[in-house]
Amino acid sequence: MKVAVVRVVFDVLKPRELDSTDLARSLCELNGVSLVNIVVREVDVRTETIRLIVEGADVDIDDVLDKLDEMGCAVRSIDSVTAKRQGEQQ
Repeated sequence: MKVAVVRVVFDVLKPRELDSTDLARSLCELNGVSLVNIVVREVDVRTETIRLIVEGADVDIDDVLDKLDEMGCAVRSIDSVTAKRQGEQQ
């Protein structure tokens, strides 16, 4: 039976010039992602520390990490991962 990652919580450092809305939209375009939540936790002169929650039917963590890197973000940690067997209720 296949197991899918359905929720990942990241601690991310993003450039201030990168709009959170643009980041959320870009991540939502990834296969398997259906919801992105961004909470700004700290603001510096050039960066923002955000808590990024990515949810979906089958989130590919590597795809999310690649997109974050492409957009100039640095992942500080992966704080939580939720996985489930496909075909089962949450």
